[in-house]
Amino acid sequence: CRQALRSTAGPEVDFARAEREHQLYVGVLRGKLGLQVLELPADESLPDCVFVEDVAVVCEETALLTRPGAPSRRKEVEAMKRVLESLNLNIVEMVDENATLDGGDVLFTGREFFVGLSRRTNQRGAEILADTFKDYAVSTVPVHDSLHLKSFCSMAGPNLIAIGSSEAAQKALKTMQQMSDHRYDKLTVPDDAAANCIYLNIPSKGHVLLHRAPEEFPESAKVFEKLKDHMLIPIANTELEKVDGALTCCSVLINKASEL
Repeated sequence: CRQALRSTAGPEVDFARAEREHQLYVGVLRGKLGLQVLELPADESLPDCVFVEDVAVVCEETALLTRPGAPSRRKEVEAMKRVLESLNLNIVEMVDENATLDGGDVLFTGREFFVGLSRRTNQRGAEILADTFKDYAVSTVPVHDSLHLKSFCSMAGPNLIAIGSSEAAQKALKTMQQMSDHRYDKLTVPDDAAANCIYLNIPSKGHVLLHRAPEEFPESAKVFEKLKDHMLIPIANTELEKVDGALTCCSVLINKASEL
């Protein structure tokens, strides 16, 4: 964790605590929610490989393997490719050397894509994503003061965008609203980092939301508690946040009946 990329210097990651938090995250997905979890092998030569979201965008039966904006992360794609091939998905590889795309910049709402243009994702990357998922509208959103688009927003329900309160987050939301033909509901939380949550619609459980723990973001947790129709599951992410990690970063959700 000393070699992981980070946008700001800060306290060292407590590795043992990071492991415990990650095991809890996996345990919720597998044990509490009954999802099948495929864990990629750790690679000591790739310190950011825990953030699997950045190297693949999966929608329906198609998986786009990205070209991460940080050159040190490009080899991460290989392990992801192997596991996605084992699921018999249609694999599209981003081979254009002018393109960069991190999955953390890709927000799929269920009806369209928003792609953040950030330090890690460029216009060419967004164009390849649009070519790959032709059935969906794709709009780009400038991202200035954060690493990724999903550093301050995510889906919190079928039609609900969770968004941070910062000026940059609110400006990005306004851009998304202007770009879209659809009217989304919004859930504004005081803390940008807390706006990154994981929404799942599981047949036996209904609406499920994994969100940041009250001890980390007490005021934002109170906002999530207003979602009475959701099963709310608080998840701590104190350690990976130090190296720019958020809740969505550590998994790629695939809606597929698996034969594995």
